[in-house]
Amino acid sequence: MTSSKQALAHPASSAEAAPGTPPGAARGAQGRGTPPAGPDSWRSRLYRWDMKASPYAFIAPFFVIFGAFSLVPLLYTAWYSLHNVQLSSLDTQTWAGLDNYKNLLSSDFFWNALKNTFTIGLISTVPQLMAAIGLAHLLNYRLRGSTVWRVVMLTPYATSVAAATLVFTLLYSWDGGMINWLLHFVGVDPINWRESDWGSQFAVSSIVIWRWTGYNALIYLAAMQAIPTDLYESASLDGANRWQQFRHVTIPQLRPTILFTVVVSTIGATQLFGEPLLFGGVSGSKGGSEHQYQTLGLYMYDQGWIIGNLGKASAIAWSMFLILVIIAAVNMLLTRRLRKSQ
Repeated sequence: MTSSKQALAHPASSAEAAPGTPPGAARGAQGRGTPPAGPDSWRSRLYRWDMKASPYAFIAPFFVIFGAFSLVPLLYTAWYSLHNVQLSSLDTQTWAGLDNYKNLLSSDFFWNALKNTFTIGLISTVPQLMAAIGLAHLLNYRLRGSTVWRVVMLTPYATSVAAATLVFTLLYSWDGGMINWLLHFVGVDPINWRESDWGSQFAVSSIVIWRWTGYNALIYLAAMQAIPTDLYESASLDGANRWQQFRHVTIPQLRPTILFTVVVSTIGATQLFGEPLLFGGVSGSKGGSEHQYQTLGLYMYDQGWIIGNLGKASAIAWSMFLILVIIAAVNMLLTRRLRKSQ
């Protein structure tokens, strides 16, 4: 009796395993992912080092690339903005302090570029998002070949900026362009789209609208498909038609997505560069003969690479960065208010 109680009280170790048990089976029953026995063994130290260092090794490539191609140029641009630097003599730098920023605030070209950026962004963003919501609402219903229509929506987004701008430049050509040809049938005189103020801004905005409407439509479509169908069924039982369901169910549920697309479109409008540059041709960097559609991106390019004043161009770049920070802060405040209201 005594020996049997002792046997129950002390289970067999790996050395005292039952007959027929392979050596080390009890030790291997500890489970995978556990460090090997012996805290002072090199395998145990290697295991602990692997568990601590592996996560950092996995995310290190992102931070290395971000630091090399984003953070370092950003800090170097901030350093340039405080100096007088010419593209022809990069080794010769003189301290300027905040003079480059003061010159921007007193420059009519800077305020003109800021105004053009705002107007082109407004003209392109509002119709673009309204059309995107309408297209997403149509695609949300069961249509034949819905997958084909979604691919068609992404085709303008996949088109390069150069190709799209070249086509629109031909459409808006003053002599022989299709737009002026169509206006001729309704009794409107030909418009010099490149040289007129509002005409050139409308032409540039139409390129942006064409390229990004389908992309935003698919974002809205994904958000619409996530809306519970119970809300539409309840509204239908209350006698609401499709338009009323769209106004009182779809739009309120899309508020966070609409806010997201507004912010992203505003950021894209602030950085607008390729479309007006290619649309203007020879005078593209100037934004037209009278700078009528010169954006902040074009103004920065003109100062840095055409004139060669890298100090002033760096100050413009940081001014754009500060504008984007303000937009992000406004987005955060609006998002918090939407969450509280819900």
